[in-house]
Amino acid sequence: MAERLLCSPTTLRALESGRPGTSIGLLAHALWLFGEIDSLDALAPAPAGLAAKRRVRRSAARGPAGVIAEDERDF
Repeated sequence: MAERLLCSPTTLRALESGRPGTSIGLLAHALWLFGEIDSLDALAPAPAGLAAKRRVRRSAARGPAGVIAEDERDF
């Protein structure tokens, strides 16, 4: 299972035991693998805007989607 989740066995045991600090992304991936991704909503409900499936528009000044602007490369 750890291989399928792309994590170490220690991290998988932490997820199984419910230790804080385990990645929510790892939990979502595990739920998806088991076909239970919808149960994540019971744990952390989506904000109302997302639940309504409203589109969020990008500012035209930011440029096209998928293109990283120079000011975003400051890592």
